Amino acid sequence: MVAITTLAIFLLVAAGLHFLNKASLQKAAIGGVAMAVAFALPHLWFTTETDGYLPLFTIVLCAVYALFALGLNIVVGFAGLLDLGYVAFFLVGAYVGAWFMSDFAVNVSKHTLTMNFHFLDAASHKIPGIHLSFWIVIVIAGIVAAFAGVVIGAPTLRLKSDYLALVTLGFGEILPEVFRNSDQLPGNLNLTNGTKGIGPVDRVGMGFLHIIPGIPKTIVSSDYRTKYYVILVFCGLFVWVSVKLRDGRLGRAWMAIREDELAASLMGVPLMRTKLWSYAVGAVAGGVGGAFYATIVGTVNVDTFTFSFSIIVLCAVILGGMGNVWGAILGAVVITWFNYTGLTWIGAKINNAAGTKFNFINLQFGLFGLVLVLMMLFRPEGFIPAARSKQVKKAEQQTLANLEVGE
Repeated sequence: MVAITTLAIFLLVAAGLHFLNKASLQKAAIGGVAMAVAFALPHLWFTTETDGYLPLFTIVLCAVYALFALGLNIVVGFAGLLDLGYVAFFLVGAYVGAWFMSDFAVNVSKHTLTMNFHFLDAASHKIPGIHLSFWIVIVIAGIVAAFAGVVIGAPTLRLKSDYLALVTLGFGEILPEVFRNSDQLPGNLNLTNGTKGIGPVDRVGMGFLHIIPGIPKTIVSSDYRTKYYVILVFCGLFVWVSVKLRDGRLGRAWMAIREDELAASLMGVPLMRTKLWSYAVGAVAGGVGGAFYATIVGTVNVDTFTFSFSIIVLCAVILGGMGNVWGAILGAVVITWFNYTGLTWIGAKINNAAGTKFNFINLQFGLFGLVLVLMMLFRPEGFIPAARSKQVKKAEQQTLANLEVGE
């Protein structure tokens, strides 16, 4: 129910963006109504911010992980490049948000470079540090993450298959260690504050709205419903971008590389440039999601960015259906809900009914592994397989049937 409801919201927003892009007035009206319904749905739920089976905090996290899954789906699902280090882009985006939306001061040679720069931000002007508008920081995070994707991808994308997976895994492990130890660089330079982290990070602000008459100069929201709306817009935009890229020339080049890299190169597809585009576009989603995550959590700590994050997002793409935009969203919503709320809520219901005190959280990874095994056995193409995956599976079944008849 949770996954279907959240997926329906994303579908409505994406449909609205799609139809609003059309010239037809009727389709534009349909798109507008769809988006209005999506934004009205949170007010119809009987939920709280942190309690119940569907708290707003979990809904926001589902949307954040859906954004991550959409980005990784471009790399793994569209281009067929197995990336085990996606956490690196999440980390970069989060630290960009922390650097430009907090009172963090860089230390150089035992001297603290204090600044007090504010621009359409949500923080009080009495707080020192660099405080840019959340919307500006989101753009910066996306650009920096895309650059990181190109830097990481340039030396690694010449590799294939398992070798590429191992190298991306290495980058995913190296980058957190670099940030962890960037508080004691030569000259006593401190860029990341090490394991202490950076915080508090400014909340989502709408300061640019002061240009509208009657709107206060700074609007600050700590309400998860508002944060849901913000991340919903990002998810909807990235769904639209993913669909447009998939159906365009670049998307066809990605899928050609995924199916047969040698044949794609012989047909004139520039392999390195096309692969780098997939890494850069996928990294943008990671960077934007990381910066947004920093604002909802309020602090950035390097211990958050572990290898398990990359695996969870990759599993979301695989379970949902590699190459399918809606499948990636569904997989991310299901896994995130179970990890953060579902197991606790289901365990409490079972314990109340049976009169036991069993802790289902202890079975988290066991149940997760069991679901993966069952999915790979009975539905290896995922919840919502891509159209091409359906065709391939149908062709394989037809071939097997023909062989059986021939025997």
